[in-house]
Amino acid sequence: MKLKDKLRCFKLVLCTLFLCSILSPVFAQKVEHSHGGDKHSHGYAHLDSLMRQYPDHKLLFPSNVPDRIILNLTENPLTSVAVNWRTSLNVTEGFIEYAKASHGPEFRQNPNRIKAITESLTVAREEEPIVKANYHSGIIENLEPGQKYVYRVGGGGSWSEWFQVSMPGKDSPISFVYFGDAQNDVKSMWSRIIREAYHTMPQMDFLLHAGDLINRHDRDVEWGEWFHAGGFIHSQVPSIMTPGNHEYKNVKLSPQWRPQFNLPQNGVPGLEETNYEINYPEMKVISLDAEQIDESVFYRKAQAEWLDSVLTYNPKKWTVITFHYPIYSTKPNRDNVKLRDTFKPIFDKHKVDLVLQGHDHAYGRGTANNVTTGASVREKNSGTMYVVSVSGPKMYDMTYEESWMQRKAENTQLFQVITVAEDLVHYKAFTGRGDLYDSFILKKNGNEPNSIINQIPDTPERRHIKE
Repeated sequence: MKLKDKLRCFKLVLCTLFLCSILSPVFAQKVEHSHGGDKHSHGYAHLDSLMRQYPDHKLLFPSNVPDRIILNLTENPLTSVAVNWRTSLNVTEGFIEYAKASHGPEFRQNPNRIKAITESLTVAREEEPIVKANYHSGIIENLEPGQKYVYRVGGGGSWSEWFQVSMPGKDSPISFVYFGDAQNDVKSMWSRIIREAYHTMPQMDFLLHAGDLINRHDRDVEWGEWFHAGGFIHSQVPSIMTPGNHEYKNVKLSPQWRPQFNLPQNGVPGLEETNYEINYPEMKVISLDAEQIDESVFYRKAQAEWLDSVLTYNPKKWTVITFHYPIYSTKPNRDNVKLRDTFKPIFDKHKVDLVLQGHDHAYGRGTANNVTTGASVREKNSGTMYVVSVSGPKMYDMTYEESWMQRKAENTQLFQVITVAEDLVHYKAFTGRGDLYDSFILKKNGNEPNSIINQIPDTPERRHIKE
């Protein structure tokens, strides 16, 4: 072998050893699990075995490069935005760099820098590997309404790309997209829905998720699929989310929820980042923790008292509330009595405009009288429009009896685009194909009930054929 060939081989060996030293802490995850409470280890799974055993290992295990980057709304969404991301344990501190967006690359010359809060999280499910990660979070404050900004996250030699985010203007209409349950087959089946929504309304101000983002509350690969499905959309459009029953197990919230999101903490103490309010100039958005309403007498009462107080001193023209379990169900034999008996009187008292829900894996929207059962008669004018929707592929049958629903659908993935502008709310529901399926306008009438202007497309309702 010639000398130069020997040198080339020697360099290749050195490069291989160097890469292994870098990748080893990234992909060497200790595989521990317990049987009968006795936790034990099967050694370490390296890259080759991880690729065989976990095809989606890149979604599961963190590296030194930031991943799962997401923006969340703060309680002051015109002047601040919250940022979250994940890295391996090797990255012990993180930073956010940001600047006003420029026409060229000059924004890089002197960006502002914020040191993030860093916390470690270790999670594992039976017969799945332990996943250890550092989560980093921060809030970019004192931003100008209507201005466009760029930001990136990271530290040392590992940074994300630069992302761009537009802050809402003080007098601008606010547009957002509402999703019902994603829950199952999130990477393969829900991804097209969030991407079609972005294609339909690329200038949206935020995304709203009405619970059951994933199926098993602590399964980290499912959270990885959820972040993968949204991709850069999560990094450029702020999100808010309310937890569903699948974010809980035995009334215990997903261990990833608070580390990986950065939501407001201005609700009932003990329900930080699940029960909260967000205030735009003309719109208040509220998240209620439906699982705690259903399972805890204490938190049901506490959230009801908190909501009544918040809405009593509410100067906003429009009020939008989201939670997971529906006040009125689309599914036969489902009736959330405790939720309805406690909260619908508060909605009626304060003339709540729009209630956005999930859980029933079908689509229905309409208004309702103040009745005591899950079924109701329709109203042409109402203080509240109720919506149940689903964005993922898991579907349920729905009731066919005359009910509260003015438009309904089975076996249909949907997303909803909602725009709030002065005295009008424009609502459009689209199928997974991007076709308009439902539409209406709410018109504010002072102290009178809202007027409802139906603009339902001239297409048949999507229903299963019953034999």
